[in-house]
Amino acid sequence: MMVPVRCFSCGKVIADKWEEYDKRVNKNHEDAGKVLEELGFTRYCCKRMLLSHVNIIDEVAGYGRK
Repeated sequence: MMVPVRCFSCGKVIADKWEEYDKRVNKNHEDAGKVLEELGFTRYCCKRMLLSHVNIIDEVAGYGRK
């Protein structure tokens, strides 16, 4: 998983909240907006970072040097 450590716009630390967000939204099927609010994300830029994250590290890791 390669979640950015900080928000690109405001610099707030966001990576430490990713696992909690992912667990609650994808496994417990909670509303993403409410989860973000409860985790302390009030700015749109920080919400964008988590909502738009695509986990592609497993696909990219297979293309290393040989």
